[in-house]
Amino acid sequence: MTLGSVSLTSMDLQSTDEMRRNSTLICAPIMAESVDQMLIQMKRAKELGADIAEVRVDFLKSFSPRNDLETLIKQGPLPTLITYRPKWEGGQYDGDENKRQKALQLAMELGADFIDIELKVAQEFYNFIQGKKPEKVKIIVSSHNYECTPSIKDIGDLAVRIQATGADIVKIATTALDITDNARMFHIIANLQVPVIGLVMGERGLMSRVLAAKYGAFLTFGSIEAGVVSAPGQPTIKDLLELYNFRQIGADTKVYGVIGNPVGHSKSPLLYNAAFKHVGFNGIYLPLLVDSVANFISTYSSPDFAGYSYTIPHKEDGLKCCNEVDPIAKEIGAISCMIRRPVDGKLKGYNVDYLGAIKAIEEALGASNGAPASVSPLAGKLFVVVGAGGAGKAIAYGAYEKGARVVVANRTFGKAKELASKVGGQAITLAELKDFHPEEGTILANTTSVGMKPRIEDTLLPKEALKHYALVFDAVYTPKSTTLLREAQEAGSTIVYGTEMFINQAFVQFERFTGLPAPKQLIRDVLARNT
Repeated sequence: MTLGSVSLTSMDLQSTDEMRRNSTLICAPIMAESVDQMLIQMKRAKELGADIAEVRVDFLKSFSPRNDLETLIKQGPLPTLITYRPKWEGGQYDGDENKRQKALQLAMELGADFIDIELKVAQEFYNFIQGKKPEKVKIIVSSHNYECTPSIKDIGDLAVRIQATGADIVKIATTALDITDNARMFHIIANLQVPVIGLVMGERGLMSRVLAAKYGAFLTFGSIEAGVVSAPGQPTIKDLLELYNFRQIGADTKVYGVIGNPVGHSKSPLLYNAAFKHVGFNGIYLPLLVDSVANFISTYSSPDFAGYSYTIPHKEDGLKCCNEVDPIAKEIGAISCMIRRPVDGKLKGYNVDYLGAIKAIEEALGASNGAPASVSPLAGKLFVVVGAGGAGKAIAYGAYEKGARVVVANRTFGKAKELASKVGGQAITLAELKDFHPEEGTILANTTSVGMKPRIEDTLLPKEALKHYALVFDAVYTPKSTTLLREAQEAGSTIVYGTEMFINQAFVQFERFTGLPAPKQLIRDVLARNT
């Protein structure tokens, strides 16, 4: 197996199965205070599916170069990348530079597969070793920018400087200030004619680590356990392989994702990636932490960026970026789903939120009322929608369509009034909601983020006020059982979990993304395991 000029045939790679669609390796950072702990971590990394271990010897409490390197290289169960990172490049080592370079030279002599040397001292290191480099060893020359991601020109110039040192592999790590920063790194990886490790650090840089496989990067890093990372934004090996189906990502893999801010709580990647894999669809679904929808859409305009789900707070901004909007979404004034048409690349927006929520509420009411299937159990009911954002608009519209009498409660009265006028309803402020005493059989639907992780104790209404409602629905699904729902149930209301809305709209979106029937039971099972 080769990538550019770097031969990997002698390496004990973890994945040689026929399903592998890329040659990008998974490298596990090994950071421990003793050699024994490092060997245990390397064994665990191999079990998890890593291809290479980056042995961070700068983390060792007491480092005896000859003995420790020999043990780690000879006894380690994975091919080794030896890194002895100094403090001035974000590492732990704060000693004599000459000693550090001697240790890296020794690592090469003892049979390390790769060593990492920083660009700042690369020329000095090459002079130091005087051409004495075993054929097997490949030198990675690295540059880390912990402040930003420079322009394509500046990253390109940096790559040329790294190549000029004689590097076998170019490594550039930058920091994402915006999700669009990843695009510049993808451009470099795809166009450089030598093996490249190109990563963008931080939560907004996650896509660079996963899509490294799509653009042909030499490797990506995956941590052994969540939170124990060698750089910000690193996913785990388990997530790379099991959540993102990393081995199956190819150059032609279509990219989908959920656009939101925040987005880390979303269960969508779990559902869609499992469903894509189940039906054999060549797609990857990512959490996309987006600050500006317009910037994101204009940056990722390639046909490979094929579709998105929209969540708080971007449903209305998403609509503005569409070339075409489904009439229902236009009426609602927000989208929850966007598809790029393969024929002409135009973006079409839909709103499937209302389908998911209204169906779940109708099912719960139908079961409790025994209403005939021909008439919606919502017809004639008083329906209080809390929130006038994208989800609020969708659910108010859906309830109105089914014949309910809608009341919109919102922090800003102006927004509540605007939405209520569109659905022939009444507007109140959130402050008024507490003393709003509705008639028997009223429905309450929360479409705000109140009660969502991490602020799970927050709730819209005191428990006492909930006794007036026959049914309470909460669009929040992390956690599944919110304080609002728990207290509503205690007050005697029928409750509908946000997961039901989420799952119903997931079925519809999956079919729009893929053109295939949704594997409904699989999607339900995945969500059940993860809520």
